[in-house]
Amino acid sequence: MATTERPPSTGRLRAWMLEGLSDLAKQHPGPHAEPEPAHKGQRWWRVMCLTGVDYFSTLGYQPGIAALAAGLLSPVATVVLVVVTLAGALPVYRRVAEESPRGEGSIAMLERLLSFWKGKLFVLTLLGFAATDFLITITLSAADASTHLVENPHLTEALHDKQMLITLLLVALLGAVFLKGFLEAIGVAVALVGVYLVLNLVVVITGLWHVVTAGHVITDWSGALTTEHGNVFVMIGVALVVFPKLALGLSGFETGVAVMPHVQGDPGDTDERPAGRIRDTKKLLTTAALVMSCFLITTSFITTLLIPEREFKPGGDANGRALAYLAHEYLGNAFGTLYDVSTIAILWFAGASAMAGLLNLMPRYLPRYGMAPHWARAVRPMVVIFTLVAFLVTWIFDADVDKQGGAYATGVLVLISSAAIAVTIAARKAGQRGWTLAFGAISAVFLYTTVVNVVERPDGVKIGACFIVGIMLISLLSRLARAFELRVTHVTLDPMAERFVRDMAHRRIRFIANKPGLRDQVEYRDKAEQIRADNDIPEQEDFVFVEVTVTDPSEFEAGLTVRGEVLHGRYRVLTLESASIPNALAALLLHVRDATGRTPHIYFEWTEGSPFANFLRFFLFGQGEVAPVTREVLREAEPDPERRPRVHTG
Repeated sequence: MATTERPPSTGRLRAWMLEGLSDLAKQHPGPHAEPEPAHKGQRWWRVMCLTGVDYFSTLGYQPGIAALAAGLLSPVATVVLVVVTLAGALPVYRRVAEESPRGEGSIAMLERLLSFWKGKLFVLTLLGFAATDFLITITLSAADASTHLVENPHLTEALHDKQMLITLLLVALLGAVFLKGFLEAIGVAVALVGVYLVLNLVVVITGLWHVVTAGHVITDWSGALTTEHGNVFVMIGVALVVFPKLALGLSGFETGVAVMPHVQGDPGDTDERPAGRIRDTKKLLTTAALVMSCFLITTSFITTLLIPEREFKPGGDANGRALAYLAHEYLGNAFGTLYDVSTIAILWFAGASAMAGLLNLMPRYLPRYGMAPHWARAVRPMVVIFTLVAFLVTWIFDADVDKQGGAYATGVLVLISSAAIAVTIAARKAGQRGWTLAFGAISAVFLYTTVVNVVERPDGVKIGACFIVGIMLISLLSRLARAFELRVTHVTLDPMAERFVRDMAHRRIRFIANKPGLRDQVEYRDKAEQIRADNDIPEQEDFVFVEVTVTDPSEFEAGLTVRGEVLHGRYRVLTLESASIPNALAALLLHVRDATGRTPHIYFEWTEGSPFANFLRFFLFGQGEVAPVTREVLREAEPDPERRPRVHTG
């Protein structure tokens, strides 16, 4: 009896893992997400909550980290941070919103401003730091969520030594949800952010009430400050030196411009100039920065004055959960538990937003550069990889919030510094001297902050370097493996080129690949005579010359426009512009074959020099040994030798 053979389990697993290539970009309105074409948008304040799950959730750990970094000076250093936020980061990202209204962010701005390989390599470097930012967001948020869980008075005895396990379980749960399929809804973000901010407001008001009613608290703090640092100018100077350690409070701006496509805008907005969307995104960025600034100042003030210094240190009850400590201390364990639940929820959702950002960011750039394996277009393999890396980072940092602060700050600061540099270059190109000087000064401040943070806490740049090396290596190997792909997305012929093709359709189609020189009559006559002699072609046979000009050889794929012209009254020439000569020629030959139903022939001269050197020239500059590479591209694109265009060399 015949039986139906089941596919092997490995085959089913592979099909499931590779299901739905890069669909996540349409499903996750997280950082760097692409909008759906039919997306109608949401009111700006609702979209702000999508940014807020990342930005506002830092209140869960920022006050504690600030207290550890600055001690009694935490409120003063936080004021410096707020000044930098409102006078530096906010103007920069308001300009980024104008320059990239489709949500591409500062990385895409720099990609446009820096061309060729230097632009690609710079973008790959920034991707490494962006990956650091998002990955540490996942691990740090999970670690802080587990801290709130472990330190809850109702659970502390049962879970006090289980923080690493709980953090890994939260990261695994995040990965499992993305493997199953996860739709990040703006409505959920609005609910989470709304509840979380209200609870934080209650804690802040309660804390300020206790500070005001217990007058000695302020005098004790000011007296201790004077004893420790002397006068006000010394305090400000120390705060300026210390504030880079508080850079976590700057997170969220890159996400703020990334969610731009979800902002509703005005009915009259156009794709080229969505004025309403830009205006409302500026409202989003400004409102988020003002709300966060108010919370940063007030929370650093009440936590510094009301919580004993020893409680901020590792092992202390306020470590990684300063506001939760106050919630339990002054509002009771019932409210404190509600605060813990809200904090855990928004921190977990911040991790989900970061995971969506990773899954959307890499496919945005790497496939266009030809620098991603085919499986990288599928969501699930990437989820598995990022989850495993998150496990490793959690283990390296021992699921400790404080230890990950430097790495997180480095990722945030590098992206903000790149944004400041991008808007400075954009302002300079626009001839806006005042804005150029202003943005240049802001860039200097952020570069200083980044350098100080890297020197004092090199963990972030080490992790970023690991991601950069990994991305570069995988990108190089992928580009090498895909070097002979047909990388032309479409071919368009102008009327004269179409006429040439129609004229050739009734006889043998012969092309001569010509490297243009003076383009005089002698050049074309000598080239045609040489090709006839080398290939024994009769005088009555006619040719069409094909000339390719290399534009940006670092580009991987693009469309091809073919223009026809008649030179010196008798020589027909097709001119093309492409990132790669062999790919352009192969695409033209296949297009002519399909348009005419006849197999075209193309004739080359051998290129002098080392084959390896010529391959490197092709790989890096789109030139080199054109004839054999053109044939290899054709062989991969058309497996049937009978239908494959013919390549001749002599």
